[in-house]
Formats: sequence, structure tokens, C-alpha cells
Amino acid sequence: DPLTAYLSDVYTVSVNLAGLPAISVPVSKNADGLNISAQIIGAQWEEQKVLDIASSLERSC
Repeated sequence: DPLTAYLSDVYTVSVNLAGLPAISVPVSKNADGLNISAQIIGAQWEEQKVLDIASSLERSC
């Protein structure tokens, strides 16, 4: 369904259009066992910093 696809992308499209590095990392699970994730967005050309933060966050959870 196109509307569902649009609504699932609406929060990530602006980051892609701006050319910013971003990653989503699972940090927990809800009562139904579904992942809860954090999205980390960095400044332009700061890919390594985003990856380092994501790695650290993933290890701490």
C-alpha cells in the first residue's frame, strides 16, 4: 500500500535528501518482543563518528 510505504519513510527521507550519515540501532524490546530502535544522525562527513556511537550504544544495550 503506497500510503503505508510513505508513512514509514517520512521520518528518514529528509536525512537522505540532506546527505547526512544516519543509522538505526536496536536498543531494547517492547512487551511484545518487537525491537525499539534509536536513530543516530550525524553531520556531513562524520560517518565514522556515527558508526562509533552506534557501536557503543549497541554494546551497552
